[in-house]
Amino acid sequence: MLNTFFTKLRLVWEDRNLRLRLLFVILILGLFRLGATVVIPGVDPVALQKFFSGNQFLGLLNVFSGGGLSNLSIMMLGVGPFITASIIIQLLTMIFPRLKELYHEEGEAGRRKIAQYSRLLTVPLALLQGFGLLVVLSRQGIFLNFSAFNMLVAVVVVTAGSVLLMWLGELLSEYGVGNGISLLIFAGIISRLPRDLAQIAISFDPSQIPTIIAFIVAAVVIVAGVVVVTEAERPIPVTYAKQVRGMKMYGGASTYLPIRVNNAGVMPIIFALSILLFPQMIANFLSGSTNATLAAIGGTVLATLANAWVYGLSYFFLVVIFTYFYSAVTFDPEAISTNLQKSGAFIPGVRPGPSTATFIGKVLTRLTLIGALFLGVVAMLPIIMQNITGISTLAIGGTSLLIVVSVALDFVKQLDSQLSLREY
Repeated sequence: MLNTFFTKLRLVWEDRNLRLRLLFVILILGLFRLGATVVIPGVDPVALQKFFSGNQFLGLLNVFSGGGLSNLSIMMLGVGPFITASIIIQLLTMIFPRLKELYHEEGEAGRRKIAQYSRLLTVPLALLQGFGLLVVLSRQGIFLNFSAFNMLVAVVVVTAGSVLLMWLGELLSEYGVGNGISLLIFAGIISRLPRDLAQIAISFDPSQIPTIIAFIVAAVVIVAGVVVVTEAERPIPVTYAKQVRGMKMYGGASTYLPIRVNNAGVMPIIFALSILLFPQMIANFLSGSTNATLAAIGGTVLATLANAWVYGLSYFFLVVIFTYFYSAVTFDPEAISTNLQKSGAFIPGVRPGPSTATFIGKVLTRLTLIGALFLGVVAMLPIIMQNITGISTLAIGGTSLLIVVSVALDFVKQLDSQLSLREY
């Protein structure tokens, strides 16, 4: 296995096009990490560190910013606004027929228009989220001499940083390898690893050895489970009808249509976290209001979400819902059925047309249920371990681990597909 890995690495480096793509990925990720170190002026680092310690909401939000929020950099919002905008636009495609036609029927041109709508919606969402976060942080005394003009400048700067990250993510998708937004989140999580390991080493207590062992075992199980579920697929047999053209006979071949257990990949986790973070951000903003009613509402929402079981069950429910939603958006049984019928193919024992679409839809629903429940259980497992062990970083680490493994698998698949093109 190790020999195969080094052979594949050598093939990747020998391919000039693939080598340039990988170097481009490294360059963009380097620029991203450089931008994450540029801090907004007037920040009190001592007050910031004190406020961040033990705050689960900011810890999860810090995952999306790639560590930029923990030091209030110009990229403190990360790709969160763009992900939220993408969720809203994709939900609208399920509601408005015109948007659905753009996404499914007008091909690449329609998808470019949908992507443009997401970019345009990112700007107001970044302004709103930036303003809300900065107001919450300023109320905690984190900023020194924070006037209205400084607030305006800071909101514009962090919005520009979020738009820049969105652009860098799209550059990665187009000229690099893999999904650009996922790679940026991946890089942000990985960049925190040395610091987290150093903190564990400094505060090491021999009494925590059983807890650490349990966490390592859980991490190995999660990694193995994610790999198995991501790679698992259900092959549906497909047969091409025989056709006579001139003096020759074509078709008659048998193949299969692969349907993955988890078509959505890591996106349901990212979507669920985005939705969970949005009400917490608004509640944090309202809790510091001078209006007693608004402050009470914000405090109630925060207290409700602070309950680990309420938060965990909400997380589980959202992951399951978004797994189904993302599978429905990316995999259309009717379109697959139409394409099979046009190419003279059919599923043995199933009539072409609507019957084929119904059959594929049933198989997809059952497989998606397995993938959705698995992702939901894995998402809740770190929260359960947190209640057992009392270590709050496990919830963040578990979600991060899930994202890292899924993105790494997708990246390896993209490399394999590029190598396959090279062979052909």
